[in-house]
Amino acid sequence: MSDPDLSSDLSPDLSSGRAPVAAAIHLSITLGLGAMGGWVFSLFHIPLAWMLGSMITATIIAMSGGTFLERPIKLRAVMLVVLGVMLGSSFTPAVMERISAWMITLSFMTVFLVIVTVIGWVALRRWTRFDTTTAYFSAVPGGFTMMVVTGGAMGGDDRTIALVHSLRIMMTVLTIPLWFRLMHGVVPPDMASQLTQATGFMDLTIRDTAILLALGSAGALIGKLVRMPTYTLVGPMVLSGIAHLTGITSAKPPVELVNAAQVVIGTSIGCRFLGVVAREVPRTLICGVFTSFYLLIAGALAALFLEPYTGISFAALWLAFAPGGITEMAILSIALGADPAFVATHHLYRIVLLLVLAPLAYSLYQRWRAAQR
Repeated sequence: MSDPDLSSDLSPDLSSGRAPVAAAIHLSITLGLGAMGGWVFSLFHIPLAWMLGSMITATIIAMSGGTFLERPIKLRAVMLVVLGVMLGSSFTPAVMERISAWMITLSFMTVFLVIVTVIGWVALRRWTRFDTTTAYFSAVPGGFTMMVVTGGAMGGDDRTIALVHSLRIMMTVLTIPLWFRLMHGVVPPDMASQLTQATGFMDLTIRDTAILLALGSAGALIGKLVRMPTYTLVGPMVLSGIAHLTGITSAKPPVELVNAAQVVIGTSIGCRFLGVVAREVPRTLICGVFTSFYLLIAGALAALFLEPYTGISFAALWLAFAPGGITEMAILSIALGADPAFVATHHLYRIVLLLVLAPLAYSLYQRWRAAQR
């Protein structure tokens, strides 16, 4: 499985094993169905209709035995580059003036992650049949691939860990926009126009287009070379941020690409459930839903606690502490009018911190347990 937090390579990767032509046909069908789901959701004015509609459509088909689906791995990597350039454009001088205030929330996040991981680990271990390793790596709200691969390598059930984290991301993406819609009457504006100020392909000059392409390509390459987590997103984000802060460009990716990104990312999330049949794994599904809402509630409580001390909006704080992937949370922050630079920075910090500390902490725990025997 590929990762919402740790993006896949840009090289060809046909996860289904189909021949290139067959894979392309299946991919077209998959994205067409996802786009149809997004269109239906848009008719009912559901928040983030194109991403949520494509995600739910793909999930239902995948869990109903839709083996014809083709996960858009390469296309998703390209869309992450687009989103990275977009997020970098939100790093303005005004934003950088506020970055010192973020030290409070970043420091709090360190403590927060330790607490929610320990509580989640203990709860899963006590109330499920998960072994200790599987429970631990299912509870850590880290990058998808790192938790699955490391958990499996250390003796856990990687399929269970993958399912729990897939549900975590999907439930987070579903819950937050619906919460603001139902409880606060907030209807997110069109995400693309919110970020790009309705910039279309025809509004970009040749110079702007060349700069944006260079930022995305060079950023992804540099990110890969220095082994950045989520390098197809973070590399372009960093390079784009530098270019926008220094005044090299003020251009942003066009609306058309942003809309396409929503469909691709939503469909990609849904396709993670290929091969998963709900009736065969009820316990794991229940545990995944429990973990998702537990972390969402914990993030909301952290946001409520920090809001009066920081002056940062509840929406931005909740999105920063929510247990979703950096890509999905960045999209939600844009749609809800929160600060995407603030949200993306906090999720990048979470990913890097847990990338280093989660395996180390569990190794130390294993040594301690061995010494007790």
